[in-house]
Amino acid sequence: MTESAEEKILRLAQDIMRLSGNSLIVNMRFLDCAMSMLSDVPYEAKGSIATDGKHIFYDPVYILKLYKKQRELISRNYLHMLLHCVFRHNMVSALVDRDAWGLACDIAVEAIINEQLLPMLQAERERYQTSIIDKVTQETKYLTAEKIYHYLISEVNHDEIMKWSECFYADDHTNWFERDNVNNISLKNAEQNTPSQRSENGSDNTQAGNSDMEQLANDWKNVAEKMQMDLESFSRKQGNEAGSLIQNLNAVNREKYDYTSFLKRFAVMGEAVKINDDEFDYIFYTYGLQLYEKMPLIEPLEYKEVKRIKEFVIAIDTSGSVAGELVQKFVQKTYNILKQSESFFAKINLHIIQCDTTIQEDVKITSQEEFDEYLKTMKLKGFGGTDFRPVFRYVDDMIKNKEFKNLKGLIYFTDGYGDFPERQPDYHTAFVFIDDDYNNPDVPVWAIKLILQKDEI
Repeated sequence: MTESAEEKILRLAQDIMRLSGNSLIVNMRFLDCAMSMLSDVPYEAKGSIATDGKHIFYDPVYILKLYKKQRELISRNYLHMLLHCVFRHNMVSALVDRDAWGLACDIAVEAIINEQLLPMLQAERERYQTSIIDKVTQETKYLTAEKIYHYLISEVNHDEIMKWSECFYADDHTNWFERDNVNNISLKNAEQNTPSQRSENGSDNTQAGNSDMEQLANDWKNVAEKMQMDLESFSRKQGNEAGSLIQNLNAVNREKYDYTSFLKRFAVMGEAVKINDDEFDYIFYTYGLQLYEKMPLIEPLEYKEVKRIKEFVIAIDTSGSVAGELVQKFVQKTYNILKQSESFFAKINLHIIQCDTTIQEDVKITSQEEFDEYLKTMKLKGFGGTDFRPVFRYVDDMIKNKEFKNLKGLIYFTDGYGDFPERQPDYHTAFVFIDDDYNNPDVPVWAIKLILQKDEI
C-alpha cells in the first residue's frame, strides 16, 4: 500500500522526535528518568510544540521545517520543554503575569542549555541571548524562574519583555494557564493520550483534575530529586559544569514550610471561655425549652480546651549580617499569625529577645496591645557577631526563676552562621533562615529548621 504524503510527514516527524530524545539521553544520562515521563503526541496545528507535563505535543510539519532549517533546534527544544517539566514551570497559578512568567522560565532553561556546551544543542538564538542573560544575572545572581520573574515584573517594561521573549522562544506555554485549551487539540493516532476531557459533571472533573495535577507534580518532584542526586554523585563531571542546572534543582527541591502551620505546633493546651459544642446535647436542651419554655434541661458548657499560644520566645539574631527590614517583617508576620482567632490566650507571656554575641534586649509582651506598641517602636540593637548560646542560657535562667510555667517554643530568626548549644533544651526550638541562595544550613539534630524566602515573609 502506497504511503500518503501525510503519512510520510508523520512518520518522518516521529523518527526525528525519537532520535532527538535518544541523543539527549546518550549525551546527558541524568535525563533518563525525566525522558520516561513524556510521550510524543503529534497534533494538527500551525507551527508549534508544547508540553503539559505528560506529553510533548508537536505539529509534524513544523518539526520537519525546523529540522530542515537547523536540526539542532529539535533536540534543544526537546530539552527546553523537559527542563520546564523538571522545574515544574508549567504548574503555576493563572494569576501570574503570563508573559513575564513565560519569559522567566525560558531564560532559566535556555541559560542551562547554553552551559552544556554540547554541539547537538547549539543554536543561532544563543547569540541573541547572551547579553540578556548577562544582564539578568547581574540583577538576580541566580537564574531561577522565580528570581527572574520578580526582576522582570519590577524592573522591565512589557514591551521589553515581549522583545526578549522572541530570543528565548522554543515552545507554546498556553496550556500552562488555560489547561482546557489542550483539550481542543485534534490528535492523530494518539486519542488515548489526550489530557482529561470535561465530563458532564464539571465538579467531579475539576476535583479529578486537581488530583491528577497533584500526582503529576509529585512525580516530577521525584524526578528532580533523582536528577540532582545523580548530578551530585554518579555524574560528578557533568554536575560541576552545570551551574545553573544545579541552582535550579536546589531551588525546586528545597523543602518549603508553612510558617502558620509551624506555629501551631507550639500551641499549648489551655482553658478558654468558649461554648464546647462537642459536649453539648441539643436534644435535651431543646426538649427543656419546649417543656418549660425558657428553662433548658442542660446548659451549654462554657469552657472548652483549645490550642492557643500562651508562652513563647522569639529570638532575633541582630548580627551585622541580618538585615533590619527583614527582621521587622518577620516579627510582623509572626504577630499577624499569632493574633488570628484562637492564637492568643487572653493573657500571654511572650518574650522577644534581641541578641548578637550577648543579650541586647528582652521585651515582655502580655497582650496584643503591647505587641502593637512594640512593633511601632521596635529598634534593632547589637550588630556584632553571632552566638546562639546566650539566648538559651538566658531562657533557661528564666525557666528556673519561674518566668515561664510551660514554655513550649522558641523561634530563632537568623542567618545561621553562629555557635549552637551543645545540649538539647527542654522546649521545642526552631531556627528560621532567610535564604535566597538556596543553601541548606546545618542545625543540631534536636532543632527544627525552616528556610523561608524573602517573598514568603
